[in-house]
Amino acid sequence: MEADTPLSDRLDDDDYPAYTMGRAAEMLGTTPGFLRAIGEARLITPLRSEGGHRRYSRYQLRIAARARELVDRGTPIEAACRIVILEDQLEEAQRINAEYRRAAQEASGVPDRGPS
Repeated sequence: MEADTPLSDRLDDDDYPAYTMGRAAEMLGTTPGFLRAIGEARLITPLRSEGGHRRYSRYQLRIAARARELVDRGTPIEAACRIVILEDQLEEAQRINAEYRRAAQEASGVPDRGPS
């Protein structure tokens, strides 16, 4: 995100790295160590400030919150991260599939009757 982007646009951007590690941990009710651990498991990759500090977006916090739910239920952190990654991939595949289905229906002139 460029520095000349208006602040209001950045605040509405789910991918804007607005939260420090301390604030992110506080919002999630966890520790900075948990955020480092899910980073090491490659669930999320925080952006870095010019000073090298980790910064998190709202999207990353939602992903981290889901992992925390699983860990709180007793799932090992590595497994929780893998589950969240697979859930995210499935959601994306379903979204793409729905787009293809709509495009095919529009091209054929058949009215959309919802998911089958």
